Amino acid sequence: MIPNFLIAYYGNGLTYGMPMDHTSLIGIGLIVLAGIVGFIVQVGMRKHMQEYSAEPAGLTGEQIAREMLDAHGLHNVQITHIPGQLTDHYNPATRTVNLSENVYSRASVAAAAVAAHECGHAVQHAQAYPWLGMRSSMVPVVNIGTHLGQWILLIGLIIAAAGSSTWVAWTGLALFSLSTLFTFVTLPVELDASRRALVWLRTSRHISPAMHEHASSALRWAAMTYVSAALSSVAVLVYYILRLLALSSRDRR
Repeated sequence: MIPNFLIAYYGNGLTYGMPMDHTSLIGIGLIVLAGIVGFIVQVGMRKHMQEYSAEPAGLTGEQIAREMLDAHGLHNVQITHIPGQLTDHYNPATRTVNLSENVYSRASVAAAAVAAHECGHAVQHAQAYPWLGMRSSMVPVVNIGTHLGQWILLIGLIIAAAGSSTWVAWTGLALFSLSTLFTFVTLPVELDASRRALVWLRTSRHISPAMHEHASSALRWAAMTYVSAALSSVAVLVYYILRLLALSSRDRR
C-alpha cells in the first residue's frame, strides 16, 4: 500500500501549488468510501467469528484439519499452531497448515470453518489449482514492485508538481498497480478454498446442517475482507490516476 504520509502529502490541495479540483475530490471520496466499507466488513466479520466461536462443534480445528487433509490423501501436510488471532494460513513452501491457537485447540463452528478453509488451500496446492499457482508466482514480483513503485511514485509526483514530466510518476504507479492486480488474483483463490471447505464439511457430516450454514456465513464474511481490500486498493489507484491525469492536463495547457 502507499504509505499514509504519501496519501496525506498529495491529498493536500495546496501541495506545490496544485489546487484541489473535482477529480481529486472524486478520488478522495472513493478512498473514504472504501475505508468505510472495509471498516463495516471488519466489524461484521469479527462479530460473526466471535458468535460462531462460542458455538460448540464435535472436533477441534486441528482434528477437522487432519481429517480433511487425510480424506484428500495429504498425509504429508503437517498442522501447526501459531500465535495471534486470524493468523491462520497455508504455507505451500513448507506444506503446513498453520492454525491460530483459538482455531487449533477449540472445538467450535468458527474453528471448523477456518481450519477447513486453510486445508482447502492445501488441496488447491496438491491439485495444481491455477489461480493459486499464479498468486504464488506473483508474490516476489509484487513485493518488489509495490515497495519500489511507491517511492518512484513519490519522486515522480514531486517532479511533476514542480512542472516537469509525469512519466516517472506513471512508472511508479504502474509498479504499484501490481498490488491491486494481486488482490484480484487472490479473490478466486480464497473463494474456491471456502467452497472446498464447505463441500467437505457437508459430506463429512462432522457438523449439523444448521452449523454448516453458520460455517458458510463465517467464511462469507471472511471472503468479504478480501473484497474490501481489493476495493480499497482500486480506490487508491484511481485517486493517483486522477491526480496524474490532472497534472498531465495542466502540462498541455
